[in-house]
Amino acid sequence: MVNLGLSRVEDAVAAKHPGLEEYAACQSNAFMKGLFTFVTGTSGTFGLQMFIQKKLPYPVQWSFLVAAVVGSVASYQVTRMESQKCSDLWLFLETGQLPKDISTDHHS
Repeated sequence: MVNLGLSRVEDAVAAKHPGLEEYAACQSNAFMKGLFTFVTGTSGTFGLQMFIQKKLPYPVQWSFLVAAVVGSVASYQVTRMESQKCSDLWLFLETGQLPKDISTDHHS
């Protein structure tokens, strides 16, 4: 049995897909980068808004909402880009080709 996070994968499946552990590590890294981006993006946006609020007063609940939205959007973008890199890695490990090398046009 091979451990992938909290799950266990049968040895036969792991043998069939030798890049499985690398892919799982890549995805874990992508999600951690996304979480870090959410925390720093939300905190940074909120801090910037608190600085701006001294000059232009507005209700604090809008600061929380805007900070959460900015952090979520930034986190989504980072996680999406990093997950795409992991998908490319998985395709490379499985096929030996990069995704742009794989052509969907078989008529050439």
